[in-house]
Amino acid sequence: MAVPFRKVSKTRRNMRRAHDSITANGLVECSNCHEMIRPHRACPKCGYYKGKDTKSKEENKTA
Repeated sequence: MAVPFRKVSKTRRNMRRAHDSITANGLVECSNCHEMIRPHRACPKCGYYKGKDTKSKEENKTA
C-alpha cells in the first residue's frame, strides 16, 4: 500500500478542496406571477412555463 512521503500541509489540502463548496441554485423570475423559481421549470405557484399554462393540460389528462 502506498504511503505519502511527507505530510500534506493544511494550505495545500485546503487549496485542493477549494472547488468542493456547495453553491446556491440559480433563480429566475416567473414571467407571469413574478415569483423566484428555478430556471427551465414550470412555476409551482401559477403553473406557467414560457408563457403557457401547464396546470390546465395536466387537469385535462387526468379527467
